[in-house]
Amino acid sequence: MPTRILPAVGDADAVRSLTTLLSQLPDAEPVTPVSDSTQLVDTLARLAAESVDELPEVVVVHERIGPVPALELVREVALRFPAVGVILVTTDVGPGLFAAAMDSGARGLVTLPLSYEDLATRVQAVAQWSVGVRRHLGHSADVFTGVGGTVVTVSGAKGGVGATLTAVQLALAAQASGRTTALVDLDLQSGDVASYLDVQFRRSVVDLAAITDLSPRILAEAVFRHDSGVALLLAPGEGERGEEVTDRAARQIIGALRSRYEVVVVDCGAQLSGAGAAAVELAERALLVTTPDVVAVRGAKRTVRMWDRLQIRKAEETTVVVNRHTRSTEIQPPLIQKITGTAIAATTVPANFRELQAAVDAGRVHDLDARGAVRQALWALAGELGLVKAPETALVRRAGGRARGGDRGAAGFRRRRE
Repeated sequence: MPTRILPAVGDADAVRSLTTLLSQLPDAEPVTPVSDSTQLVDTLARLAAESVDELPEVVVVHERIGPVPALELVREVALRFPAVGVILVTTDVGPGLFAAAMDSGARGLVTLPLSYEDLATRVQAVAQWSVGVRRHLGHSADVFTGVGGTVVTVSGAKGGVGATLTAVQLALAAQASGRTTALVDLDLQSGDVASYLDVQFRRSVVDLAAITDLSPRILAEAVFRHDSGVALLLAPGEGERGEEVTDRAARQIIGALRSRYEVVVVDCGAQLSGAGAAAVELAERALLVTTPDVVAVRGAKRTVRMWDRLQIRKAEETTVVVNRHTRSTEIQPPLIQKITGTAIAATTVPANFRELQAAVDAGRVHDLDARGAVRQALWALAGELGLVKAPETALVRRAGGRARGGDRGAAGFRRRRE
């Protein structure tokens, strides 16, 4: 049986050199090379969706692949497609890189300039390993083969602006529309997702932090299934244990969740941790919740600038959500957009604490009245972000979700019902 080999090389000269050597290997069947990390992951996901047997036995990753760094790409491929053996091609032959590559999940290293003997030996060994893994797994579903869900992070400009409520309602809206959804609490020292949803739990995100081989079965054991259907991965009950969740652990956990769920909502809180920074960097959409007051808007501006300095996320790639909005406040969304330099969500969330108080005090924000202005606005925000399926978005709007106008939308809905 021929060994299928998928080269992932960004440099044209390196592609020619590598494919020429691979084509000379006995029983080798090089497939069409991919030129960047995104194309590699998408190709593997498409093949895995058909069958695990359609995946190549070996993937060869060049050190200058981009935009995702080579070691991070190796880690993602090893996590999501564990039946695929990865070989890293690099000029660095030091023990430090070798250890880092092995920790990331690579099955072998080949040094540049390429040697036929070295490449043949590595490919043969990795191919045998891949075949053995597939024989052992058979047709088990215990493999990450998902195409990859959408990750949305929700951060607060400061404490108390409503980031957790926003994250919870976005997850509930996505799940209610028929999308499999996970909600992760990465506010590691003071996370309140469990309190908002009235759940008692034993396991938390900390239980996954030290696991390097994160299988779907291990992930399922740590996840709490809420009555709404949302899968919860909660912050630890002991805040000091939050330090155990490193940025590397957060990347691995979010990658695993993204492979199992269509939507992954991450509550990052108002304090930036290494894990939270990794989540914001990985996310397709990064939301920053603020209220229309001077202190909160200053906090939003400070957060945006910090993310930019740390090269976590650019201002224009961040979306600010305005909570507790009223038409009478002096600080309106266009001004916030100008101050922060970010995008601004068209949907604003109106100020109506009376609607929330009973549900928040009871720890049952999933029971908010569907006719309430705040709940409608947050579900309309989920539609704006593309987290809900189109028919469900239409249903939300027909149910009175004209929340973009703030208080006016809610008042209009009440008039129509009357």
